[in-house]
Parts: sequence; structure tokens; C-alpha cells
Amino acid sequence: MDHFPFDAVLFDCDGVLVDSEPITNRVLTEMLGELGWQLSVEETMRIFVGKAVKDEAPLIEARTGVAITTDWLMEFRARRNAALDKELKAIDGAAVAVRSLHATLNGRIAVASGADRIKVELQLKKTGILDCFEGRIFSGHETPRSKPFPDVYLAAAAALEVAPARCAIVEDTVTGATAGVAAGATVFGYCPNELGHSSAEALLAAGVAQVFQDMEALPGVLAAWRYAA
Repeated sequence: MDHFPFDAVLFDCDGVLVDSEPITNRVLTEMLGELGWQLSVEETMRIFVGKAVKDEAPLIEARTGVAITTDWLMEFRARRNAALDKELKAIDGAAVAVRSLHATLNGRIAVASGADRIKVELQLKKTGILDCFEGRIFSGHETPRSKPFPDVYLAAAAALEVAPARCAIVEDTVTGATAGVAAGATVFGYCPNELGHSSAEALLAAGVAQVFQDMEALPGVLAAWRYAA
């Protein structure tokens, strides 16, 4: 891929590289139910996908009347991580796309997630692609603000020493796409029409440059961008 149109590719993790959202939100649904807020997994996903649970503590407290403590969040993460470790699978085609882009860009790829680092590393290891991102994993928990603010993407671009305008970002939620657009990058929206992902219309309205449905096709989508730009 000579003259590849981007100098780096920054990936969201959940829903882009790993099919974690149904698992995480099933655990969250169970724990919210224990607090008295009865939701279906589908309802939980509509409310929480793309957002950090810790950032939604005021909403949970308003609906349940229960204060969300550090201990509760730690229990959620422990139960979530146990379920992910047992059940998690990669998004179809993600490993192929990641390894292709890692080779094309001489390693200038990163994960920039709103999730905590332990979860991200667990998931990348579980799905066999951690080696592609060693030293290039960025968590919104470690930046001043998480998504929809651009901080985590700006941190990733700075670490790769690539201007945000020369970065492609791959996202599947409006929250994440908003962060990528605010960072000044070109955002590509993964929208396989599965539960938990934002609609193509919503992603485009958030400023995504192009929507695609097949993760394995991503390297070709990015390589062809110079013809559309």
C-alpha cells in the first residue's frame, strides 16, 4: 500500500476489536437489578454503550437511590472481567485488519479506549492481538476527561508522534466518534448492524467520514480514502 493516506490508525476497543458489549452489559444489567433498577440487556446497552460506568454513577444513583461507591465499581469490574475472560471473542476480521495495518504503518497503531487499562489489556490478550499494541494502549481513565472528549485520542496521537489530522480513528459509537472528530482526526464508523452499535445515520451525524460493515475490509477502506478525500 504505497502512499497510504494516514500515518497512524487509532482503534477504539469495545465493539471494534472485541465483541465485549453484550457480555459487559449483561453483568451491568444484573448488578443494576440488584440495586432495584430493572432493565433488559438491550435497554442497558442503549443507555450505557460507549460510556464509562463510573461516569454514569449520577444516573444510576438517581434511578436507584443507592450511592455508587468505589467498592461497587470494583465489584462490577471484577464480575465483568471474569465473564470476559470466560466468554470474550474478537470481532470477526479484527485480528486480520490489525496485523495488516500494523505491518503497513510500521507499528504506528494504538488502542484508545474509554475503558480501564486492565480490561483493555485482558481483552487484547484474550483475542491474541496484544502484541500489536504493546506500549500503545491508552485509557480514558488515565486522561483528564474520557470520551466524548478527545483527550484519549490526543494522547495516543502525541505518543505516536503523529498529528491528529494524519490519523484515522475507528469507532462504533456516537460517543467515541464525537471524541475522534473533536481530536481533529478522520473517523471511520464500524456499523455491522448488530445490537449495541450506533446506527450508520447517527455515526454520520456525529461527523464520521465513512461507515463500513466488515472489519476485515478496513485496510482497504483506509487505503482507498485518498480517492474520496
